[in-house]
Amino acid sequence: MEPQLSQEVIDTATAHDGPIETDAVIVGAGPVGLFQVFELGLLEIKAHVIDSLAYPGGQCVELYPDKPIYDIPAVPMCTGQELTDNLLRQIEPFGATFHFGQEVTTVQRQDDGRFFVATSRGTRFITRTLFIAAGVGAFQPRTLKVDGLDRFDGTQLHYRVRNPADFAGKNLVIVGGGDSALDWALEFAKEGPHQAESVILIHRRDGFKAAPASVARMRELCDALQMQFIVGQITGHEERDQRLTGVKVTGADGVTRVVPLDTLLVFFGLSPKLGPIADWGLDIERKQLKVDTEKFSTSVPGIFAVGDINTYPGKKKLILSGFHECALAAFAAAPFVFPDKKVHLQYTTTSPKLHKVLGVDSPVFD
Repeated sequence: MEPQLSQEVIDTATAHDGPIETDAVIVGAGPVGLFQVFELGLLEIKAHVIDSLAYPGGQCVELYPDKPIYDIPAVPMCTGQELTDNLLRQIEPFGATFHFGQEVTTVQRQDDGRFFVATSRGTRFITRTLFIAAGVGAFQPRTLKVDGLDRFDGTQLHYRVRNPADFAGKNLVIVGGGDSALDWALEFAKEGPHQAESVILIHRRDGFKAAPASVARMRELCDALQMQFIVGQITGHEERDQRLTGVKVTGADGVTRVVPLDTLLVFFGLSPKLGPIADWGLDIERKQLKVDTEKFSTSVPGIFAVGDINTYPGKKKLILSGFHECALAAFAAAPFVFPDKKVHLQYTTTSPKLHKVLGVDSPVFD
């Protein structure tokens, strides 16, 4: 289920005739973008958040809302959806405004040092700072290239699982050799509320880019006749009465067999596209934005990059690394917003000022 935001928060974006003047614009509403709201909020910097998706959560919600995450500090396990929901609750005190379903198309530095930002839906901003937390960019699933198959996209052909219950009791064909393909094959093959009528996994070779434990479990289920694995590639499809009824699979032996199905799930990974970000005059290395590790600033002062979109020596693409980057980027942004104010590090445990910002009572210590 997608996180719910109040209509008031969303509609403030459309209540302006001219550009919206703000201290910070964040591009990307994934976990790192949401935590950037928090770190800025502690410094009393309010933000507007833009995302091309129709809801917050980024890849966590778009690709694996129900998949467990184990490496968030002090949270032994949570799903992508739960992480997003908790972050939304955490940033509530800071009143961020969200602009969903739109992509940033223009970024231009103004004579006064601020930035003009415009989106694909015509929303315009004048902002002192810009934070790019766009993950891998405008990510799109790699599609299965079979003539005529795209007509079933969204009905019988899917590149992601939004609601596992939709696939229960179906004859499923799952294509891919990575973690997503194996994880969903195992989920739908096991006994439980999401169990499919049948599961057939297809991959072009008998080797996988998935966790060894998942591959071993898949082979166990195949031996127990609880699912099937076929080595081959989909080269065609069959349909009847405008419904997809099967796929043609050509094996290594050159023989093509028809595999019947109700639903086809394809997991070929994502094709990251920087999109308009590539035209903003920032230093780019292998489709990522180069930053320093003191401020997480890009090559343009006032523009910061956090999370998977950035690169630096030793970079690790982990959510927890992105959270750390948000903290340093927020402090580095403060001089752009408050040029005459010295910003000191304070602790949420003891600072009455931060307690006031967070809307919580200050504890009394004996």
